[in-house]
Amino acid sequence: MANRLVWCAILAGVMSMFSVALPAALPAQASCTIYVTAANWQFSPDHIAVAVGQPVTLKLTSVGGVHGIQSSALGISQTVIAPGKTVDVTFTPMKAGTYRIPCSVFCGAGHSNMALTIEVK
Repeated sequence: MANRLVWCAILAGVMSMFSVALPAALPAQASCTIYVTAANWQFSPDHIAVAVGQPVTLKLTSVGGVHGIQSSALGISQTVIAPGKTVDVTFTPMKAGTYRIPCSVFCGAGHSNMALTIEVK
């Protein structure tokens, strides 16, 4: 399974690296929305990248089985992802790093290999 990177706030990040002010029309803390689908034993995408200090909303849905995520390090409380439903999880990562978030609801034989990786830059 190939990892896909989903990048948020590239413009804001690049502009801040060069001390360029954001235009008044763009809020400095604009939210980023990422769609994640859970199926038996995988998240898609299974690897996402986000910016430190930027609010992120994960729109989670399942197309097979009940799954879940939870990360105290990222401030994501236990969240159950039920088939056919969409649940939103919003968090603001405060520390750079790579966070592996395993499925938090036992979902069968491949459960131990099911994880979402969030890279905070």
